[in-house]
Amino acid sequence: MIVVAGEALIDLVPLGAGAEGGPDAALPALAPRLGGGPYNTAVALGRLGSDVAFCSRVSRDAFGDALLDGLRTAGVDTAPVQRGDEPTTLAVASIGADGSAGYSFYVEGTADRLFTVPDALPAGTRAVSFGTCSLVLEPGASAYEELMRATAAQGLCTALDPNIRAGLIPDADAYRARFRSWLPSTTLLKLSEEDAEWLGGTPRAWLAAGPAAVVVTRGGDGLTVFTRNGGELSVPGERVDVVDTIGAGDTVNAALLHGLAHLDALSPAAVGALDGDGWARLLRFAGRAAALTCSRAGAEPPYASEVGAL
Repeated sequence: MIVVAGEALIDLVPLGAGAEGGPDAALPALAPRLGGGPYNTAVALGRLGSDVAFCSRVSRDAFGDALLDGLRTAGVDTAPVQRGDEPTTLAVASIGADGSAGYSFYVEGTADRLFTVPDALPAGTRAVSFGTCSLVLEPGASAYEELMRATAAQGLCTALDPNIRAGLIPDADAYRARFRSWLPSTTLLKLSEEDAEWLGGTPRAWLAAGPAAVVVTRGGDGLTVFTRNGGELSVPGERVDVVDTIGAGDTVNAALLHGLAHLDALSPAAVGALDGDGWARLLRFAGRAAALTCSRAGAEPPYASEVGAL
C-alpha cells in the first residue's frame, strides 16, 4: 500500500475568452478541474494499478464530493480522508505559450488546512508521499510534517515533492530551512529544475542530509537521478505535442513510486541499493507517463495500458 498525504483542490483552468461583446468579454472562461499535487499523484497511482490510499482533509461541499468520486473512480482508497464543513481550496491556473502552468490560490479558511495526524495509516502501508501546498499552509503543514517524521521513524519509504508555489510562501528563507529539516526523514526527493533553483543547494548536498536518491525533472529534456553512492544517470525526455504541463510532475511522482513497488524496492534500503539499470527503467517509465499527461488538457494522468511495461 502506498499512501499519498496532502491537499485536494479545484483547479480553475482557462478555456478561452468571455462572451464576445459583453461586459466580461476580456475575462477568460474558467472550467473546474479536480486537482492538487498529492491528489493528482494518488489518481495517477490508482490508474497505474497501484494499491493506493489518500490521506487528507476534504470539504463536504459539492467540490469535495467530486474530489472523492474522482479518487474512487481511479481505484484509490478514501477511508483515511477526513471531512470538514469548510470550503474547498481553489487554484486559478494560467497557461503560458509553452504550456507551462502558473497558479494563484484561494486558501483562507479552507478544509484541507485543518488536517490532523491520523491515529494510524492503512494496514500494509509501505510508502507515504508528501508535498506541495499541504507542507506550507498551517496548521495542516505541521501535522503533515509530524506524519512525515513519524513514518520515517517507523522505517517506511517516504517521498517528497516540494512543488514550490512561491506565492503561498510568506518567508522564503524560513521555508528553505524547513525544507532542509525534512531531508533526514526523506527517502526519495523529487523536484523540478525550477524548484531546485528556488530552494538553493545541490542534489549532492541534499543527499548528504538524508535521502537515498534525488530525482530532478528537466521538462522536455528528461530526468536525472542522483544517488547516495555517487551515481548519476540521465534519460532524455519523450517528445510530445504539449497541451499543458498541469499534473506532469505529479505523474512522475506516481510513476516512480509505482515502479519502485514493481521492482520490490519500496523501502529506504532498497531505494539506496537500486542499480543503474533499475533507475534507467524507472526514469524512462516516468518520462513516458509524464509526456502522456502533457499531451492532454489538465491533470489527466495515464492508465497502465497507455504507458506500457516498466
